[in-house]
Amino acid sequence: MSRRKLRPVFSRLWLLAPVTALGMGCSSTWGCDSDGHTSQSTFPIPAMLLDGGTPTQATACEELCASYGAKAPCSLSKSTEDKPEPDQVSCETLFICEGRRPEGLCSDGAVAVEVPALGALFARMAHLEAASVPAFERLADELAAHGAPERLVRAARRSAKEEVRHARAMEALALRHGAPIPELKVAPFQARSLEALALENAVEGCVRETFGALLAGWQARSAEDAQVRESLAAIAPDEQRHAELSWAIDAWALEQLSPEARERVEEARREAWRELERDAAASLVPDAVARASGLPSARMAQRLVRELAFSLMPQAHA
Repeated sequence: MSRRKLRPVFSRLWLLAPVTALGMGCSSTWGCDSDGHTSQSTFPIPAMLLDGGTPTQATACEELCASYGAKAPCSLSKSTEDKPEPDQVSCETLFICEGRRPEGLCSDGAVAVEVPALGALFARMAHLEAASVPAFERLADELAAHGAPERLVRAARRSAKEEVRHARAMEALALRHGAPIPELKVAPFQARSLEALALENAVEGCVRETFGALLAGWQARSAEDAQVRESLAAIAPDEQRHAELSWAIDAWALEQLSPEARERVEEARREAWRELERDAAASLVPDAVARASGLPSARMAQRLVRELAFSLMPQAHA
């Protein structure tokens, strides 16, 4: 996908971005058996919903979670031991941030339930950016081993260095909002065939990283938090180049593969678009978190996935 083709698509979809966006968050899995989709977040119970310090019968934890844009399973707890009654509720949230995940990623970026939801979101984003560093380093080595053009190898190495900077920026946002930095765990890499490389690149690069680049630009335009807008505005151009690199690698790799292998890659890409649309539709994050981070609503995210897929790959939903 050339720069001339990808950038107009992004620019058209960014026009849909409102000044304030409601809705979604960050996730995905690859490698180990961690779900990576859901997270428990804790929210204060509004004083108006307390009756003498205790949640009223009309405000069961499920309803409290719904008021925050989250859902059950849920539980009530005390923020400090000296509280006479529970004054906070723990709810399930679903985050959807995207990027290039390495095969063998064994950590999901989740943090403790008591961490504020906005901090938990940025912790996951920092984790995903950090995971992209070894993903691009491995990609560069594999491209060189398979005889790819030097320009692709250099671009992959440059992308790894850029992801280091991105991870630091997201870590700063996570720390600012009360979240620790999650530990990154990646299993040792094994040598792979060119088809295996192409399959991963089609899913992680052409689909998830491309959508992640679109989201970065959306957040840079929509986040209420000025520091988030500033951080994402610096990151978005790099992420767009990473998406363009994914499509350039795809074009080169497909030329080297047999017709049967090419079809397997194309089918993996089609299924990745369908899975991403399902993830977007199921996303769930508190409205205040979505407004501060600038992420789109579940409905808008689903629309963005569908329109991006159709623009880049019309047969994606076939």
